[in-house]
Amino acid sequence: MAKVKTRKTKIIKQKPAPEKINFEISYRNYEKLARFMNDRAKILGRKRTGISSKEQRIIAREIKRARHLGLLPFHSRV
Repeated sequence: MAKVKTRKTKIIKQKPAPEKINFEISYRNYEKLARFMNDRAKILGRKRTGISSKEQRIIAREIKRARHLGLLPFHSRV
């Protein structure tokens, strides 16, 4: 009996809506920077947040500054 080849269908993933950054990206706005971190205090990626690469680099740098000043946690304890 011959094997029948089946074609795999491509799953189209919907991109998240780009998040609007309407605040000053600074370590002093640590409450708003916490939106870009998950519950384990890891920085979320661009695909998850939907922001541009330039804004992602700036946000990552400011989160790291806030961590060193003690405004944001390095990790969460479970």
